[in-house]
Amino acid sequence: MKKRAQRHTVDLSGYPDLVVIYLGMKVNALTGIKTLFGFGPKIGRSVKSTPEGLLAHEYFLFSLLPPHLGIRQYWRDFESLEDWARSEPHRIWWAEFLRDTGGTGFWHETYCKAGGMEAVYVDIFKDIGFRHFAPVQPARHSMFTARDRVRRAGQPKSSVAIEEDELYS
Repeated sequence: MKKRAQRHTVDLSGYPDLVVIYLGMKVNALTGIKTLFGFGPKIGRSVKSTPEGLLAHEYFLFSLLPPHLGIRQYWRDFESLEDWARSEPHRIWWAEFLRDTGGTGFWHETYCKAGGMEAVYVDIFKDIGFRHFAPVQPARHSMFTARDRVRRAGQPKSSVAIEEDELYS
């Protein structure tokens, strides 16, 4: 007996500033396995604290070999995502990661319903996402912060890293 598909959609009109962000961490070296799985509990605790503006958080797997795990998050607006990213513990994780990637690569791509998309790739050596078709350039100057890349006006409330820091040398 055939069963008809149950087709549904959602009404996003109540979320005019919705932001969707995909994040991925990929193992580049054997030591990266420890780094990758070390972040899991930290991220889990952070999400359980229900950051202001986080609507949903999902894990998924890109590949087993090499291990490449992903997260998709839905945020009420860009400012909520940015505030969380610039607060502890995320701010500390990011600065430590930029000093030593621990044998992994990290990337994120952000899509804003109100307009704008942006991405950053750290030690990602194979084209994924936007890198398949868009020119790659250093994340410096006008491309340093997500706010700059998504072309949002204003200044963030705090900074994660300062471009002049020796994080990128």
